[in-house]
Amino acid sequence: MKQKKIIVCDAIHEKGFEILRAEKDIEVVDAVHVSKDELLKIMGDCDVAITRSSTDVDEKFLNAATNLKAIVRAGVGVDNVDQDGCSRRGIIAMNVPTANTIAAVELTMAHLLGCARSFVNANNHLKIERVWNREKWYGVELCEKRLGVIGFGNIGSRVAIRAKAFGMEVIAYDPYISASKVTDLGMTYTENFDDILACDFITIHTPKNKETVNMISHDEIAKMKDGVRLINCARGGLYNEDALYEGIKSGKIAFAGIDVFSKEPATSHPLLDLEHICVTPHLGANTLESQEKIAIQAAENAISAARGISYPNALNLPIKAEDIPSFVEPYLELVQKMGFLAAQLNRSAIKSIKLELEGEIGSYAKSLLTFGIVGSLKEANENKINYVNAEFVAKEKGIESKFEVANSTSGYKNKVTLILTTEKDVVSISGTVFGEDEQRIVGINGFKFDFKPKGKMIIFKNHDVPGVIAHIASILAKEGINIADFRLGRGAHQFAMAVILVDTDIDKKIISELNQLETCVWVEYAVL
Repeated sequence: MKQKKIIVCDAIHEKGFEILRAEKDIEVVDAVHVSKDELLKIMGDCDVAITRSSTDVDEKFLNAATNLKAIVRAGVGVDNVDQDGCSRRGIIAMNVPTANTIAAVELTMAHLLGCARSFVNANNHLKIERVWNREKWYGVELCEKRLGVIGFGNIGSRVAIRAKAFGMEVIAYDPYISASKVTDLGMTYTENFDDILACDFITIHTPKNKETVNMISHDEIAKMKDGVRLINCARGGLYNEDALYEGIKSGKIAFAGIDVFSKEPATSHPLLDLEHICVTPHLGANTLESQEKIAIQAAENAISAARGISYPNALNLPIKAEDIPSFVEPYLELVQKMGFLAAQLNRSAIKSIKLELEGEIGSYAKSLLTFGIVGSLKEANENKINYVNAEFVAKEKGIESKFEVANSTSGYKNKVTLILTTEKDVVSISGTVFGEDEQRIVGINGFKFDFKPKGKMIIFKNHDVPGVIAHIASILAKEGINIADFRLGRGAHQFAMAVILVDTDIDKKIISELNQLETCVWVEYAVL
């Protein structure tokens, strides 16, 4: 198997490199200390690039990356990624939006408390100027104050929960979520932005785009109550910085906590001259834990993209992000993995791909079908299939693709079943998502399971008689293969199926030996 090449353009935690280098089918190019001019010369044959804020994914970058299939931005912000340019070249742009969630939430809380008590200024007054002046630093209490939260996603919602624990009244504004997401937490949801402007504290947690740049400017600040306190730990430019400066200088804004600026580094920004502001140099993701999480997720996502298994958190899909609720997003990835798994269990010319959907997820059947097609055709069309051309490629090959939405009868709130029919056989794989994003395979060909769609796995169908597990374990032990997990599903007609997760790659010799067991009906090896 030809190795896939992943280039790491910017510094990431060493744990990310360890994950990349542990995969035999992955060649790692460490370009962390390479000049940007030299980077353009060495990345021409790379399949996936991992970048951070130091590397601009612009026209020069994309022109040089002639073989690139995907880009993983190791972090949340993608201001430095030309998503339209990526789309024109068929490159999937991805980010890692959740790894630094807690770090960003806790920094926001630090700024929230800082805005209330001015403790940074009080510290500097005593420690640097050696002045003991308690009267200068009267603050306000968070308890019973109103907090306006703009953007109620992963970070905004968690900030709100913590603020509520301080006794604050939370009012949330986010036109892209269901009101129940807020009200179920005992908070107030509003569609009137003026309700936010009337709050005592305001914090913003939105992406940076045409809709949100300068979302808070002169007119909005004029409507705010005197003595309002503002926090921005999201992206620079969401608050108009000239308006922010004027508001603080005039006293309209009592205090501000700012972690991000329109242009960084912001070492000479006028806001730094003001007393009633606490600033940090874009520290939202700067915890030891979040840097490790970011590196791990970026590496795992890059490997999945290089292999064409899935493209987690893809940004430039032919589906508008605002049209896809957050609960649907993990199903998109799950369905693609299900298709890829089905194709590995049924290696033959595909005749049809069908999705059966139960629950609310059925409203997004067409989008999910596209992802299912990409996963199913990956095995046979390694470098040609993507979200844009999936339906066209399927049609060109004479593959029927369809979906069917039914009432939930399985007991799951939402369930998706992908049925792959080939010239050889039919494979049916069912999956669901628990919580916010815990993906699970819950069925294969009618056998019930519960396992994560991730890792190296042996799928073994057998006659349901004593001794099967012992025989399998004996063969694997003899070859030095460690079993990481063993899931057994039993069915009718005296058959059973096992999903055996292993730590190392399985070669054809081992599969052949397993296949020769008298109890074996069939056995396949798959990697997700």
